[in-house]
Parts: sequence; structure tokens; C-alpha cells
Amino acid sequence: MAGLSLRTIVKRFDGSPVLDGVSFDVAPGEFFSILGPSGCGKTTLLRVVAGFEAPDEGSVVLGGRDVTRLGARQRGVGMVFQNYALFPHMTVRGNVAFGLDGRGLSPGEVRRRVEAMAEAVGLRQALDRPVTALSGGEQQRVAVARALVVEPAVLLFDEPLSNLDVALRARTREEIRALQRRFGITALYVTHDQAEAMSLSDRVAVMRAGALEQVGTPREVYGDPATAFVAGFVGGANLLRGEVREGGTVFLTGSRAIRLPRAQGRTDGPAIAALRPESVAVFAPGVPGDPATVESVEYLGFTTQTALRWEGVLLRSTDVSRRGVPALRPGDAAVCVLDWSAVDFFPAP
Repeated sequence: MAGLSLRTIVKRFDGSPVLDGVSFDVAPGEFFSILGPSGCGKTTLLRVVAGFEAPDEGSVVLGGRDVTRLGARQRGVGMVFQNYALFPHMTVRGNVAFGLDGRGLSPGEVRRRVEAMAEAVGLRQALDRPVTALSGGEQQRVAVARALVVEPAVLLFDEPLSNLDVALRARTREEIRALQRRFGITALYVTHDQAEAMSLSDRVAVMRAGALEQVGTPREVYGDPATAFVAGFVGGANLLRGEVREGGTVFLTGSRAIRLPRAQGRTDGPAIAALRPESVAVFAPGVPGDPATVESVEYLGFTTQTALRWEGVLLRSTDVSRRGVPALRPGDAAVCVLDWSAVDFFPAP
């Protein structure tokens, strides 16, 4: 197994930085995800690691070897693309074997490795079928098999599940994680989907505008966000602007002065409070709480997501759906109870 290190990677297009000093380490055998919105530079970063793009500054170190100036085929990496990049005129066997071309292997060794890899991904019986006859999930497994059969030092994934439906996406990400663990390979995974990053990863790097906002385990990134952006993007937190006063014990927002449960090292001054949707409980009028107006309701089965107008701002609430509770509708008066003990505060820019 090989580890991966990126050191102050800078990449510019037309003079504008797309990557702005990105540095992180991926341990051997680790599943590491890069999470961020569209246009933040995550795919460009993956292409730099793969050798498809050369950085303007910085270095890429793979297994202790500086590969910054080496081409893609010299680096020993495998890549699974967003559109799979399979050859539609070939069978499964032909697609998996393609990555072994030009490596000086005997036909017998190529056949052995292709069949062993097809067995590992559950496609042994489909080896001689055209890839166009396979389902989306099966095609994804062919793409993973083609990348793994060359025994890469690092396996790269560029939003590989974005073309699958919701149910298939969940099942396929479980298969990808199981294969990564089985082979013990170092994986670098790019996605804009928080659920994918959280469920797959040992650690997650959150990107914004070409730079890293935070690197940590899924639990650390969600539970202890380093910035307001991370709190909003990963946790879907409600971001409330205001001011902290009285030694960090009071938060002023809108017309409200909220007494905070404890100071937690907060300093006085302009601040952004990040309140997660699960910390906003919604009730029909008649219980103690703050008055609010329902803007929208999304019933998702196990959970219900409600948007509320409170103190002139829109709050999002996520709660477990409760049987026997009358459903609120847009325009209804409501009461919300905010758990200020679970709030994170960040300095306002």
C-alpha cells in the first residue's frame, strides 16, 4: 500500500487560481474524500494527482516518491470516471483487460488477472457480455475492476455515482467501500454529495474556492465544523448573523437577545451562529416556544423537513416524523424550540 501527500498545490487557468495552496496527506489504505460544491476545484485536484494536469506550484508524492513531473501511466494510479469511460463496442472482458495493454504480460496472465478481478466484483458470469447490456451499477463495477486490475498504488474516483438512481447509488457505494477494504488500497474520492462522503470515508477534506476549509473524520467535520461554510455545507446548518455580547453569554439576532447556556470560549463581537436543522423543533401552537410561520413542509417518510419564518429569517428543521401529530401546512402558525446548547459560533466576516 502507498500513501499520498500533496504539498501546496497551486493550479491556475487564464491567470486565475483554481487550486490555491492545497496540502494534505492520505495514509496507506485510507479512504479519503474531497467534498465541495461544483466549481470549487476538486476535480482539477484529482486530475493533478492522476497526472492529467501539471500543477503550477507544489508537489505530488506517492509512496514516498515525487511523481509531480511524471505522466499518468508512470504514476501507478487507477481512475474511475464520472461517466465510467467504458468502451461500448467491447465486452466486460475487453474493458477490464484494456488497462493491462502494453504492460508486457502474457495472454495467460492477462486472462488470469481479468477473471480474478471479475470474480472479485461479482461479474465473472458477465465477462463475455457487451457492457451496453449491463445495468448502471454493473457498469460501475466494470469501471472499478478495470482500475483495480492494474494493481494501482492509489485508486481515484471522480463523482462515480452521480449517474445512478438513489437506490442504486446507496447500494453501489457500499460495494465500492467493501472492495476498497478487501484490497486495502488507498482511495481518493471526489464528490459534492455529503451522504457519499460521510458514509464512505475515513476522513473528509471540505473544499471551497480552491482551498481546504477543513480536514477530519466525518464525525469531526459534522460535529465540530471549523468554519461557517463547513457547518452550512456539510451539516445544512441554519446560519444566523448577529452579535455576541456580555462575555459570550448573549447572542443578539433580529429583535431577540438570546441567553446562551454557557460561554464556551466565545468572544464578543459580530458573529455567525450555526444551528443544525435537528436542533430546531417545530410544534403546532399551544406549547412554549417562539412563534413562527410555516413556509414549506417536505414529508420524507422517516423524517419531515420544515422551513419556518422566524424573526425575519428562514430556518430549516429536520425531525423524526411522528404518528398522530397533525401535519402543518405552508402558511400555518407554528411554534419552534431552538436548542442553543448545540449551536456553533464563528466570527462574522
